[in-house]
Amino acid sequence: MVYEMTHAERIRYRQRQDAAYQAGDEAVTNLQAALALAGLTLPSLSNDGPVAGHGFVRLGGCNAAFANRLAEVIAAGADALQRQR
Repeated sequence: MVYEMTHAERIRYRQRQDAAYQAGDEAVTNLQAALALAGLTLPSLSNDGPVAGHGFVRLGGCNAAFANRLAEVIAAGADALQRQR
């Protein structure tokens, strides 16, 4: 037997999906801005749409030099956060 959602359930589901998509868009924008501050760009960074009710960001691939630079930036940021505490 197949369960069919009610109209109200479909509306709530769509609202959750829309919110998850928006969250993904915002995360992409935030990450692009943060990377730009470090002089970095991930060309394939994109919103991959809602997955299991959550925003899903596709980071894409990068070369080893970029990955190492990103690791340096993240480590420096984490270190700065630790010093603030």
